[in-house]
Amino acid sequence: MASEIHLAFAHPSERSVATDDGMPLDRISVRDYAVDVEIGAFQAERGKTQRIKFNIVVEVQPLTGPIDDDVDRILSYDKVTEAIAHELADERLNLLETLAERVADRILIEPQAVRAFVRIEKLDRGPGALGVEIVRARTEDTQPADEEETLHPELVFFGNAAIASPHLTGWIDQLQAAGRPLIFCVGPSDVPAPQTGHRWTQRRIDLLAIEQNAWVLAARDARCVVVETHTELEWAMKNGQSCVWAPSKIVLDAVAGPSVQPSDAVALAAWFASTYHASELLVIGADLPSDASVPLRAVSVQDAVL
Repeated sequence: MASEIHLAFAHPSERSVATDDGMPLDRISVRDYAVDVEIGAFQAERGKTQRIKFNIVVEVQPLTGPIDDDVDRILSYDKVTEAIAHELADERLNLLETLAERVADRILIEPQAVRAFVRIEKLDRGPGALGVEIVRARTEDTQPADEEETLHPELVFFGNAAIASPHLTGWIDQLQAAGRPLIFCVGPSDVPAPQTGHRWTQRRIDLLAIEQNAWVLAARDARCVVVETHTELEWAMKNGQSCVWAPSKIVLDAVAGPSVQPSDAVALAAWFASTYHASELLVIGADLPSDASVPLRAVSVQDAVL
């Protein structure tokens, strides 16, 4: 029992040795790698950074020939720290478990990697360190990131006049006929949202007002499925499902969030379109902002053909 408790709190390198099944694997490690990051599910953890520490061990296939002091022949430590940096920059996360999974998955994309031991600890949430540790192994279906299919959706913003238009179903028919994944964006309804006089709470209310209108669009056409996460969006695009963006989670969890406010709904949708590298945002029945992060193309509600 004592040895089991010791291993439970031992460094991942010791865990790696203890779970060795006899395969002749090499190990590389990154110890006590600390970064400041905004992470956490509690409201008190939003809007501020905290220290988290990584301890990672990667078991790798031994090289079959001489190393020749060539860095390109080995799995570099930089690949481990780059995996951490990439996942921290991708989006704001609530859970260390999610971050650990994503870091491990990214490390295991490397051809030499066999198993990854990832321990992440929060250092500022109490007198001790609070954390998680996972072990993940490479599987046959692990694919390098550059082999994944890149999806280029069609982003469409429906103004309130467009949502109420009798042409709505026909527009969606035309857009689906092009064969590209569709993501619809909306703004708030014409009913004014409550005003709080406080920037942070007003931002949340304005985002929720947009989401309420997303459900109004969903009620107009069954093909418009409301989604709120990148995972749901990517699944929908891969499976030919049109969807409506509910913005709260993605906006609030973005590492480099939008500078525009939710009250400027078309500009917010343009920011979202830029995160998917969209070539343009089609805007139907709404005014264009003075500035946007992607090109905008406007169509009036009187135009039945896009």
